[in-house]
Amino acid sequence: MDPTIARKTWRTLEPVHGMIYFAPEGSEIYARAGLSHHRTAYFASRAAAMGAVPAEVVIATFYNFEPSLVRRSIPAAWGMASPARILEARLELADLALRRAWGDAIGGDDLAEAAVLARRAAEAACEHPEGRPLFAAHASLPWPDQPHLVLWHAQTLLREFRGDGHLTALVGEGLDGVEALITHAASGDVPAEVLRATRAWPEAAWAAGEDRLRARGLLAGDGLTFTDAGRALRQRIEDLTDQRSTAPYEVLGDDGCERLRTLGRVLSRRVVDAGLLQVDPSRYLD
Repeated sequence: MDPTIARKTWRTLEPVHGMIYFAPEGSEIYARAGLSHHRTAYFASRAAAMGAVPAEVVIATFYNFEPSLVRRSIPAAWGMASPARILEARLELADLALRRAWGDAIGGDDLAEAAVLARRAAEAACEHPEGRPLFAAHASLPWPDQPHLVLWHAQTLLREFRGDGHLTALVGEGLDGVEALITHAASGDVPAEVLRATRAWPEAAWAAGEDRLRARGLLAGDGLTFTDAGRALRQRIEDLTDQRSTAPYEVLGDDGCERLRTLGRVLSRRVVDAGLLQVDPSRYLD
């Protein structure tokens, strides 16, 4: 399969998973579970599938957050709520938010078909857990019964499968967490200040990361401008990520991927229109 087809299929459905970090219902649901701070809820809810792991495991698997930010939430979160309770809250949030977004589509034939297709791809991914710890943890969770939650869980697996593959590409190119963010910013996808602030990197640490990349000949001048070598490095990372994320979609074939994209485009648009995704939707809904 052309890796571009796999990437487009993942990207079209990504709002179905990504909304779990932005849905406004989350504050109340996680607070009832014992997690009143949104940062703690984020780290704990995404990491809970791995169990009550130490901060170092979250730092490693999430990769690009400033370590002290993680340590302010983990392992304290496990004293506020067990991983099992947090996973219950996360599933409750997915159910409530998607019901609001999809309304009468819940129980419909199109949603059920999308769930079947996405699950086939996700189950194919489960045959390749090697080197993908965060994906493997989520793959160990039981499948929900209802089609809208099956689709959400399947897309979650496919996202973490791709994410873990992306991290191996970053490691292979010798980029640490802040350097990975800087190269992401230099590519123009997300403003540098947004990435630096949301991952809590101090200005000095960010500047030091820029200096290391300049010393490697990857950045030119004083700004975030790639050299030819830097541009080539970032393209290698993206190409490797695509190549390592293709296997789940091969089971669907080109026609199956196109059908899933057709169905998913409508569902993702409803997620965006419901205000569940606080990022630019144009990167997903092309």
